[in-house]
Amino acid sequence: MRKCALIIGLLLCGLVSAWSQVSNAGRSVFSFMSLPASSRLNALGGSNVSLSDADVSAAMCNPALLHNETHMVLQLNYSYYLPGTMFGSVLYGHNFGRSKIEKPYEGEGEPDKPNYFAVGLHYLDYGNMKYADENGNLTGGSFGARDILIDVMYARQLHPCWKIGVTLKPVYSIYESYTSFALGADIGAHFQTRDSTFQMGLVLQNIGWQIKGFYSGEGGSNHEMLPLNLQLGLTYRVKHAPLRFHVQIHNMQTWYLNYEWTSLDKSPTTGDPISHDIPWYDMMFRHTIFSIEVVPKSERFYIALSYNHRRRAELNLIDQRSLAGFSLGAGVRIKQARIGFAISQLTKSNFSYQAGLTLDINSLMR
Repeated sequence: MRKCALIIGLLLCGLVSAWSQVSNAGRSVFSFMSLPASSRLNALGGSNVSLSDADVSAAMCNPALLHNETHMVLQLNYSYYLPGTMFGSVLYGHNFGRSKIEKPYEGEGEPDKPNYFAVGLHYLDYGNMKYADENGNLTGGSFGARDILIDVMYARQLHPCWKIGVTLKPVYSIYESYTSFALGADIGAHFQTRDSTFQMGLVLQNIGWQIKGFYSGEGGSNHEMLPLNLQLGLTYRVKHAPLRFHVQIHNMQTWYLNYEWTSLDKSPTTGDPISHDIPWYDMMFRHTIFSIEVVPKSERFYIALSYNHRRRAELNLIDQRSLAGFSLGAGVRIKQARIGFAISQLTKSNFSYQAGLTLDINSLMR
C-alpha cells in the first residue's frame, strides 16, 4: 500500500507542478517532442505508455517501461518525413543494483538489478532553407534549423508488478540566428500482472518551460511551455493466441484538441463563413489510439497495425482517399539484433518511413 501511495503521490506532484501549463494547453514550443522516436512506436500509432518489453525506445513515452530486458541494449533509429529533413535517435539502456543479472526476470520476487537506466539523443534537422523577403523574393544565401533532445531516464522496480520512472529532458533548438533552451521532465508508472497478459501505464510528459526563449519582449525573454501530455495506456495479450491489443488515451489534461477553422461556405443570411463545431464523440476519439499486434510467444517477430483518430481528423483530405491515421509496421529478431520498419501516411503524396536497429550488447560480448 505504501508503494502504491508513493506512485500516486509522485504523479499528483507532477500534476500540481504542471497546473499552470494545463490552462494554456495547445500553445507550446518544441512540438517535435511528440514525434514517435522509433519504428515500433510509429507502428503503434505514435505513442505507447503501457507496453514493457525489450524495446528501449518505449521509455521515451514512459520511463517506467524500462526493465530487465533493456539492460545493455543499444538502439538506432532513422526517420524520413519530408524531403530534405532528417530525424534520428540513439538510445542505450543499462541496469544496476545488487548483483549481476544471470537470467531474465520472470516476475517472481525481486529482480537482481531493480534500478533501470537509459539515455537517448534525438536530432531533427529541417534542412537548408533560402533567405527571402516579405514578398517571397529570394535574397541569396541559406540557413538551417535543428532541434536536439536528450533524455536521461530512470526507473525503479518497487514490486514484482509495479514500477515508477522519471525522465530529465534538456531541449535545444537553433533556427537561423534564433536559439532556445528548455528543461522538461516526465513522471510515469507501470503495472503488469505476473503473467504479463495485462499491462497498464500512466505518465505525465513534458513538465517544464523554456529557460531561454527564442525572442525577448518588454519583460525580457519570452518563456513558453513544453507540450504537456497526460497519457493512460492499456495492453492486453491473448493467452492462447499470438495477439496483443493496445488502447492509448492521450492529452487527458485537456478536452479540446482541434484547430479553429471555418469552411468556404457562407451563411445565406449574414454572408459570414460557417464555423464547424466538432461533435463530442469525434473529440473523444481524438484522444485515443487503437493498435493490434501479431506477436508469437517467442517474440521473434511482430506485425503491428494502428489507428490514430486525431491524425485522421487533422491530416485527411476532403473528397480524396487517404490512409491518414493508419500506421503499419513489422519487426524481426535475428540472433542478437532486432530490425524494425514502419510506414504511415501524412498527406496524399507523402508517407513517413521509419527504420530501427536494436542490438543486445550483453549477448554480443559473450
